[in-house]
Amino acid sequence: MTAEAIAALRPHAEAEHAAELAALAAGDTRPRPPGWRLSPWAVTTYVLGGTAAGGTVITPKYVGSRRLVEVAVATLATDRALLLLGVPGTAKTWLSEHLAAAISGDSTLLVQGTAGTAEEAVRYGWNYARLIAEGPSRDALVPGPVMRAMASGQIARVEELTRMPSDVQDALITILSEKTLPIPELGSELQAVRGFNLIATANDRDRGVNELSSALRRRFNTVVLPVPASADEEVDIVTRRVAQLGRSIGLPEMPDGAGEIRRVVTVFRELREGVTEDGRARVKSPSGTLSAAEAISVVTSGLALAAHFGDGVLRAADVAGGITGAVVQDPVSDQVVWQEYLEAVVREREGWGDFYHACREAAG
Repeated sequence: MTAEAIAALRPHAEAEHAAELAALAAGDTRPRPPGWRLSPWAVTTYVLGGTAAGGTVITPKYVGSRRLVEVAVATLATDRALLLLGVPGTAKTWLSEHLAAAISGDSTLLVQGTAGTAEEAVRYGWNYARLIAEGPSRDALVPGPVMRAMASGQIARVEELTRMPSDVQDALITILSEKTLPIPELGSELQAVRGFNLIATANDRDRGVNELSSALRRRFNTVVLPVPASADEEVDIVTRRVAQLGRSIGLPEMPDGAGEIRRVVTVFRELREGVTEDGRARVKSPSGTLSAAEAISVVTSGLALAAHFGDGVLRAADVAGGITGAVVQDPVSDQVVWQEYLEAVVREREGWGDFYHACREAAG
């Protein structure tokens, strides 16, 4: 790993896991699609974990269905673009980054979709000083991430596709169907090099913000990323990510936080699903998402509190403020939901007395 990657607060996937990618490439004898650095089998191993040549351990980057990941990788090996769809916190961005890192060795060819994303972000812009001085030319053209990916035969990423205006979304149609980017100002075009493809992510709760046109949707194979199937799977995801984040921001190793992580995950799952873990009581759901991503944030914040203002051991008081803030997004309706849940479920649960009192105090 380079000194720059070590110094970075959040290294790109290809820098952080360079040793794993190199070990997989060294022992990868399976067929590779044009422009790919690894075979589809090795890409899947990188994402889901396993062992590479020489006994190098490949850490899991995504915890979930193997078949789902295989379908996503197989899609990228064809001429179809990939759309990762799911509720917030289902690791869409995380998976797209690692797929791009494993396939192209570069996860940075990224367009971040927002309501203000302009068409130039998807296609190209201009160096206006040169444009005025010299007129339209290749030298005055400033390629966007998608154009650069087309020229180099790499994977481009578009995040939050449904947040982009519809006319900007539709700029992708010709790129995805013809694998060509017209440049009418120069009377020319850019044809994609073999190996080019595109991964887009979309939050299915945002449907209706800027619904994808049927013409654009047909250019994608859609893979729906589910929420973790079980509490154990979600605890595993949260534990792994908290450990990674803790190392990146210099927090000490968590001596014993498994119990608090499970409690946070249990609370989020029950409120999200509207029923207690044992199925005996129904509870109201708040307005927030309460995904694994929020659980990771709550636990990481709690770990920082324990490290800097406590004895380093994660306790109920360290996560109470974070979990209250995550649940109570609407100060009126969510506050009622949270209070009812604390009184009807948490208060009566054996061994949760410290958690109940900490959350009551945090809620004021």
